[in-house]
Amino acid sequence: MSLFDPVATTPASAAARTERKKREARAAGLSVERLPFTVRRVETESDLLKAVRIRHAAYARHVPEFARSLAEPEAADYESDTIVLLAESKLDGSALGSTRIRTNLYRPLGVEESIVLPDWLQGRRLVEATRLGIDEGRVGRMVKVALIKACFMYCEDNAIDYSVATGRPPVDRQYEQLLFTDVFPEQGPVPLRHVGNIPHRVMAFEIATFEQRYVKARHPLLNFFFGTHHPDIDIGPAAPPPALVLPRTKVEGYSPLLSREFAAA
Repeated sequence: MSLFDPVATTPASAAARTERKKREARAAGLSVERLPFTVRRVETESDLLKAVRIRHAAYARHVPEFARSLAEPEAADYESDTIVLLAESKLDGSALGSTRIRTNLYRPLGVEESIVLPDWLQGRRLVEATRLGIDEGRVGRMVKVALIKACFMYCEDNAIDYSVATGRPPVDRQYEQLLFTDVFPEQGPVPLRHVGNIPHRVMAFEIATFEQRYVKARHPLLNFFFGTHHPDIDIGPAAPPPALVLPRTKVEGYSPLLSREFAAA
């Protein structure tokens, strides 16, 4: 299933194809690491329900009141500018983690329901990863890092400039450790509508300088992201990314996209 409808070739799609080819060529020369789980895109209703269950369980541990609204799939899970990633155990197929990625290629991000992004993010190609849920078991940290790597691969395939993330304390510290920076450094956590009005810190990560910054910082995850090929992380075939079609200054008054239909389970 294609994420996007066919579009005319744009500079962004050419850049994305180049980055995909670079990554595939680089992978051929890297050491291969097999994981005890897989990460892939949700494509069926049964896959989505597995993602929802792990999402709900994770939120119920920390924000039980908000978690009640996550017991069933959300409308956003079906939208055509969105993908849901699912991590599954190779041993028994159980869900170990999930996250949802949405672009701003057709409309503002969810976080923009509550804030206006600063000028340096206006007119940029953005993604926002939300609804991250991870199993509490020992493999949980590795699952989280693998989901982040899958998000980065998705950003490359869609010529994304920045990843925008929101984290409530203490989750925001994990984004700090990944070298996300504050979008509003002088401001504290902001209540966000799309996460139950819970105060979150708004942060961003520049995709183009990802490897450069990790090398400079001697980041402990540098080898995982750039020195190792993980065949078990598969986000599917690349679709040519469309041009950015919405003005970046408006946060209201945009039209929702038609829902995407999942293949039969």
